[in-house]
Amino acid sequence: MADNTEMDLDEVPPVEENEVSSKASSNPKTAAGAFAVRSIEGWIVLVTNVHEEASEEDLQDRFGEFGDIQNLHLNLDRRTGYVKGYALIEFSTLSEAREAIAATNNTKLLEQTIYSDFAFVRPPPTPHNSRGGGGGRRGGGGRGGSSRPRSRSPGAKDEAAPSRSLQDRITS
Repeated sequence: MADNTEMDLDEVPPVEENEVSSKASSNPKTAAGAFAVRSIEGWIVLVTNVHEEASEEDLQDRFGEFGDIQNLHLNLDRRTGYVKGYALIEFSTLSEAREAIAATNNTKLLEQTIYSDFAFVRPPPTPHNSRGGGGGRRGGGGRGGSSRPRSRSPGAKDEAAPSRSLQDRITS
């Protein structure tokens, strides 16, 4: 770039001191083994089995001790007016979200056990040689990857067999 124009790049979040020590910190995993993914603004924790009479204040009190809550969604059933049973809580840093998940997963809130985990995940990678779940081969196999011979054009020359005209092939 000769004109020294500045490019817009996605900002990489800074790595915190306690996250440098382990390789697992760069790839946070959920309880199911999938890789947690950051949303646009932060790390979102999904809390399930929330009591139907829980309030935002109850969740704010429970999860607020782990860090600054950027956003909290507690959806209500339109018909009944009660909580649907889940909440989405957004933390700005990975360490806050991890700490909240570790401390609140499988604990009681209003006499009901709640479960916490990352809301957005990417499935764990599958081995390249397995054919499960990935949709199979891409691009038709390429060179040498096919188990059956390629079809020949009617006028194509074959070095192994003597050249025959189309009329000879039809009549034989």
